[in-house]
Amino acid sequence: MTLLCCRNLAVGHNGTAAARDLDFSVNHGDYLAIVGENGAGKSTLVSTLLGLIPAIAGQIELPEGGLKAGYLPQATPVRRDFPATALEVTLSGCQDTSLTKPFVRRAERERALGALRRTGTEQLARQSFSRLSGGQRQRVLLARALCAARDLLILDEPVSSLDPQATRDMYDLVRSLNREDGMSVITVTHDLPAGIADATHVLHVGATPFYGTAAEYRSFVEALPMVGAWEVNLHELA
Repeated sequence: MTLLCCRNLAVGHNGTAAARDLDFSVNHGDYLAIVGENGAGKSTLVSTLLGLIPAIAGQIELPEGGLKAGYLPQATPVRRDFPATALEVTLSGCQDTSLTKPFVRRAERERALGALRRTGTEQLARQSFSRLSGGQRQRVLLARALCAARDLLILDEPVSSLDPQATRDMYDLVRSLNREDGMSVITVTHDLPAGIADATHVLHVGATPFYGTAAEYRSFVEALPMVGAWEVNLHELA
């Protein structure tokens, strides 16, 4: 089942394209890694896929009824006096939860607790979100994304602020969600080669776009003049 298909897509802001000539698709069970240098338009592409900004050109084909995706944005600083608990943050991902309702429905609470359980953070449910470690916060935010996700998880630099152990734990969790739970994944990453180690496909956003399998990406990178700047170990990409 095809979740989305992009044809000759150009994305950017105020009519100026940050990335263009993007042709790729995501099928059920895929794990797509979006890579490229800083400023290439990776996060702009994600915002476009989520419908937050319009495409400049091209087409995005979605299933009938739209795409029900969960989104984990780039990490941002959290105020120490942010009052919400981990459970309350997770509940905010329930798509059918309205801020105008006086009570949380039992089904929404169960969905949120199940997402916390799946990400290994159920024991943190009553703790202040702002007091959690960086890795714990990312897992709780992933639980929030799971509450919203039916078809797809979209992760924007999910390990950028994490220490090495928390990074490994996050990669392990996302791999498990993809392979064991069958959740389709799109992740933006600068972390080569670890960021594409579990990917089924890679989309390279830049002056020379590429879309193909992770194995095919190695041959593509070998031909790029900017390999040295990226400090990519080509043997590890194989």
